[in-house]
Amino acid sequence: MSNSEKIIRETALRTIRIESEAVAALEQGVNSDFVTCVQRIFQSQGRVVVTGIGKSALIAQKIVSTFNSTGTPALFMHAADAIHGDLGMIQSRDVVICLSKSGETPEIKLLVPLVKHLGNLLVAMVSRSDSYLGKQADLILHTPVDQEADPNNLAPTASTTAQAAMGDALATALLALRGFSPLDFAQFHPGGALGKQLYLRVSDLYPSNERPCVSADTPLDRTILEMTSKRLGCAVVTDANGQVQGVITDGDLRRMLERKQDLSNLQAGQIMTRHPKTIGPDELAVHALEQMRKHSITQLIVVREEAYLGIIHLHDLIREGLL
Repeated sequence: MSNSEKIIRETALRTIRIESEAVAALEQGVNSDFVTCVQRIFQSQGRVVVTGIGKSALIAQKIVSTFNSTGTPALFMHAADAIHGDLGMIQSRDVVICLSKSGETPEIKLLVPLVKHLGNLLVAMVSRSDSYLGKQADLILHTPVDQEADPNNLAPTASTTAQAAMGDALATALLALRGFSPLDFAQFHPGGALGKQLYLRVSDLYPSNERPCVSADTPLDRTILEMTSKRLGCAVVTDANGQVQGVITDGDLRRMLERKQDLSNLQAGQIMTRHPKTIGPDELAVHALEQMRKHSITQLIVVREEAYLGIIHLHDLIREGLL
């Protein structure tokens, strides 16, 4: 191992160890102040205003994002901008959370009396509870960090990791109190594959597809024509009432040809696969994908009480980014 490789490995492992210890130390901070903070936010008719400066400001923005995506209305206010006009963002019912490792920065010392004057609940997320911010706050979320992870003990690393973890603890505690469900989560994440997994349903996809359909007595040549014209690689066999009797896929045709039997009098009912895989229109599209993966198939028949509605194809799910 070269000297540079040794330095890289040792420094990285040291960073991970120090930051892990910083997060583990937060368990002591889940105390009565933490519980009261969560309760006050939960009961509040306002929002959570999260503020900080420097790297703490960046973590504050992340906490705000997590709050908003899990059902707790929140906004970010930069501590430096607050004393130059942005203080007007704070409304009377808002809870203010101020992030600062030292609790002694000049901007924080200017901001704190202004927030106190407004009468809002002030929560300090601070490493030193005996700091100016800690002494002035109504509640303390203690994030004790004695050592940063960088070799010079200067760059905010372990301290910002601890702040982010404490913010996640707040958000998830509030999420649990609200009974926040996957469907609630989907409302705040409608874009991208994540949101689609939570809200996109089979009924959103199958109506745009063709509806290949034959009866059991349909001759083979007409069955093949139906399959090729509808371009879904299958044809569903139904009875006179539209109930699904079976399905014929490209694979069924290939297996039939391998048997080299007389094709002239064959009908759809003689080569169909009975009891095909089906799915209801109200099922989540991601459940359709799970079924296709489980059974190694590329389409499912959409039914309601065995009545044939249409086809959902693997290509539909790929197009929507679910695969």
